[in-house]
Amino acid sequence: MKQKYLIDTKENKLFLKEMSENLLNFGHQFPAPDGTCYYLGDDGTPWKSYNRDTFETCRMPHVYTIGKYLGHEGSEELIDAAVKGLCGAAKDKENGGWYSSITPDGGYVDNKLCYVHAFVILAASDAALAGHPKGEELLQDALDTYDRYFWNEEDGMACDTWNTEFTELDSYRGLNANMHTVEAFLAAADVTGDERYRVRCGRIIRHVIGWAADNEWRIPEHYTSDWKPDLECNRDHPDDQFKPYGATPGHGLEWARLIIQWALSTYKKDDKKADLYIESAEKLFDRAVKDGWNADGEPGIVYTTDWNGKPVVHDRMHWVLAEAINTSAVLWHVTGKQKYAEAYAEFMEYLDEKVLDHENGSWFHQMDCNNVPGNTVWPGKPDLYHAVQATLIPYYVPDLSIAVAVKEEKRILEK
Repeated sequence: MKQKYLIDTKENKLFLKEMSENLLNFGHQFPAPDGTCYYLGDDGTPWKSYNRDTFETCRMPHVYTIGKYLGHEGSEELIDAAVKGLCGAAKDKENGGWYSSITPDGGYVDNKLCYVHAFVILAASDAALAGHPKGEELLQDALDTYDRYFWNEEDGMACDTWNTEFTELDSYRGLNANMHTVEAFLAAADVTGDERYRVRCGRIIRHVIGWAADNEWRIPEHYTSDWKPDLECNRDHPDDQFKPYGATPGHGLEWARLIIQWALSTYKKDDKKADLYIESAEKLFDRAVKDGWNADGEPGIVYTTDWNGKPVVHDRMHWVLAEAINTSAVLWHVTGKQKYAEAYAEFMEYLDEKVLDHENGSWFHQMDCNNVPGNTVWPGKPDLYHAVQATLIPYYVPDLSIAVAVKEEKRILEK
């Protein structure tokens, strides 16, 4: 195993640093004239015939806020472009909230998604952190809109989908939006100091842990309006981009890291309480890796499995690998268990040999079961967010949102 794959080596830190800079360079062409985010193609050039998704317009100021505090040239201009998009074309000034997507002809996709509004909170938190003149106003607007339409105080969870006018609420409930709500609320709490958002994260997390524990640590993703798991959802469309059938190992990994972040930021002076959540995070990680990694004789983590852990969609998504890297590193630093360092090294080797595009830049977003790049779910390379975070989270403190940790230079102390 090469030194550059091993956690806590200088070679690995250099590998991640170089990758981070390359990723930040890759995304420079994202801004459309209105500030929304063009869909980036295989070499980073815009695919202008694609919709401009608001969640990507949100991810870019997150990425380039991090870039600003890493000293990446041009970051502030890119943050400003995306904030322009979120305050302008992506904003529904008639009905409130944010459109889910802007079409190439300047129209919009009908609906209002919790998933998107969670990312607006994350982007606005970053804009405020970066000192953008519209950052604090945007963040307050995002939080107010979310509280009005998506957060359900009685359930301690968020709903999912409204119509464009916010007059009809879909009966579907889902954990993907709630997972990114936890991420966004943790960032908002770190930036504003308003701890009620961290408290809300705890309520969501306790629900998720309960559902996972009752299901052998395979997290049910889809629910009815009264929060009963719908385990058959999308059985006939198993590779849906946002609502796939079955268990999603990548979400088990992502939840595990977010649970650790929440627990360590909440129980800093009470290790025993934090330990209970870290144990749950370990179970989620272990289940995801056991079910998903090398499940069909090839390296990589399969996209989905059935409820017995058998692969359903064998393709490997780049974001899943990013979360595997993040969570194995965090668990290594938090628990000291060697198995997490070993898993991290395997993921790093796979990244370098299969998923990194050494010719055109960034990471291939989708690989098939033979680790050949595919495009059925994620064509092109529009997403920098997961990959950039995976170059940083392994060496920054696990109890802070990553943009805050980078700004404050809160790295994990050398062992």
